[in-house]
Amino acid sequence: MLLVMETGAHRQAVAQRGKSLEYFTIGWNTLEGLVAVVAGAIAGSISLVGFGIDSFIEVTSGTVLLWRMSVDADALKRERNEILSLRLVGVCFLALAVYVGYESVSDLVGRKAPEHSIPGIIVACVSLVVMPLLSRAKKRVGNELGSAAIQADAKQTDFCVYLSGILLTGLLLNLTLGWWWADPLSALVMVPIIAKEGIDGISATACCG
Repeated sequence: MLLVMETGAHRQAVAQRGKSLEYFTIGWNTLEGLVAVVAGAIAGSISLVGFGIDSFIEVTSGTVLLWRMSVDADALKRERNEILSLRLVGVCFLALAVYVGYESVSDLVGRKAPEHSIPGIIVACVSLVVMPLLSRAKKRVGNELGSAAIQADAKQTDFCVYLSGILLTGLLLNLTLGWWWADPLSALVMVPIIAKEGIDGISATACCG
């Protein structure tokens, strides 16, 4: 009996840690998205704007997971609503992929050169430090709880790392070498990653844990 109580208490503590990580993710992505979209609009950078909107969509995805972890009543209805929510998020990602792809090609064809963006570079650098640590922490919690939902969220955080690296490369090439086309090209490279997030959301099935 004592062992069961200790196990339950440990699981509850781990679950609380998972919620704290999700609150941090939502807060960080909101700030990251705001800075990226504003900086991207000022500089005329489609890669920054796309990165920022992606962050906002991930806030929605993170909110869905947080809600799922907090609500215990009516498991069947909860899972049905979760799948619907994740599919709507998936559609948003696919729409973003189409938008970024179109704008990237338009900028390349029209030879539209973005301005340099120091705030964008700072956001990308910080994200490259924060996101791997966050992903590792989420994977640890997901393993301890046996939660496929948290593991999937950690995978989405890994996607953020890839996008941050691509974004930083484009911004630095534009800043240091004056390669204006590096920005829309970076945005174009982001498209399949964003689309993959969308496809994963649309094909979502109920996760346990």
